[in-house]
Amino acid sequence: MTPPKPQVRADKVSLWRYLKLFRQDLLSAQPQRLYRAWMAEFRTPFFRSYMINQPELINTVLKQRPDDFPKSNRISEGLRPLLGDSVFLTNGDTWKRQRRIIDPAFEGGRLKDTFPAMLAAAQACVDRLRSQSSSEIECEEVTSHAAADVIFRTLFSVPIEHEIAAQVFEKFRAYQREQPLLNLAAFIPLPRWVPRFHSAKTRRNAKEIRALIGRLTTERAAAISAGQAPDDLATKIMTTPDPQTGHRFNTDEMIDQVAIFFLAGHETSASALAWTLYLMALYPEWQEKLAAEAQILEEPSFATVSKLKLSRDVFREALRLYPPVPMMVRETTCPERFRDRDVPQGSQIVLSPWHLHRQERLWDKPDEFDPTRWGTENGKKCQREAYIPFSAGPRVCTGAGFAMVEGPLILSMLLRHFRFELIEGRTPVPVAHLTVRSKDGIWLRLVER
Repeated sequence: MTPPKPQVRADKVSLWRYLKLFRQDLLSAQPQRLYRAWMAEFRTPFFRSYMINQPELINTVLKQRPDDFPKSNRISEGLRPLLGDSVFLTNGDTWKRQRRIIDPAFEGGRLKDTFPAMLAAAQACVDRLRSQSSSEIECEEVTSHAAADVIFRTLFSVPIEHEIAAQVFEKFRAYQREQPLLNLAAFIPLPRWVPRFHSAKTRRNAKEIRALIGRLTTERAAAISAGQAPDDLATKIMTTPDPQTGHRFNTDEMIDQVAIFFLAGHETSASALAWTLYLMALYPEWQEKLAAEAQILEEPSFATVSKLKLSRDVFREALRLYPPVPMMVRETTCPERFRDRDVPQGSQIVLSPWHLHRQERLWDKPDEFDPTRWGTENGKKCQREAYIPFSAGPRVCTGAGFAMVEGPLILSMLLRHFRFELIEGRTPVPVAHLTVRSKDGIWLRLVER
């Protein structure tokens, strides 16, 4: 049995049909040929976009010439209500200044400092699940709760049960189901007067989330001024000056950044963990291997995480099959020539981890779950050239190292205490909301070991 993937659309459909499918789910709106194509052009009377699926082209866009391919301004159409001018959406000097302030908080030494908070969140997740043993659970809800707990503990030193943290979490759950990562405006140059496909509920939730984050940020600024702030990620970021300008984030700028930390650090981790748990139920022999390895967590420490090698390989394979961010969009700043094809200035360049990670010309058995592939020559080569769950180049996710500690740790903690089993008739169907989630949730049976 191979892990589930969306059914693809017919190779040729009308523009209207494509736009309707895209609005429902951008994964199933794409044709099968994209799993083999090195490059594909999508042309309409309104715009052109080019999906690149060849390692050399992706290397050019993300690593060799990133300044020539900034994030498309249209990407902000779907996310601006929540993220404002966060580091996820900005370009050029603004983005570089933001990264100079943010990056020091996620350096290697700081990662070790966040481990106790991660461990506490993982243990809290185990404790919550004990009361649900021998019952059917929805795993995306479980992993969302755990990942949000990690973010609040590491960022603001408060657990998810904290009044404001709990409100942010609940409102964000509603937001992520309402708002796709890429809406149509990311591809179509719509005039400003055309509605942006944001429902009143989406706009209201975004406004309320930002107001709550503002309360946390204001409280932290006051604690910093009083010399009473804990030494966590929020304090580190808010007190770090730009080494070139001496500028620090003000409250509004910090709200933008916390919003993307929450989206990137909670939403993506929750997606990856939920799919990993499903894969463990689908392949119980691997689940038992990880449960045995997890016994090392009887006396957990930051050094212990490096010994969770099987768990890390399994989590890495889950990120390959179900990359949380399925597509990214860049824009050409000058005319380009890709694969003997002219690409005009202002074109949308679509990079799809979803398709690249399953590229039939690159990966051995791309649709199969095989954590051992990372030790093979094919797996090592593809990991270098065709594996971008956290993007790549200067814009690689600043929390990538954070995620690769958090994911295997929570996974191992859960499998050490519980067994996850399939439920007949409950096969999840991947769809793209803010991240790759299941259409009707990921339901598994939980059994305490």
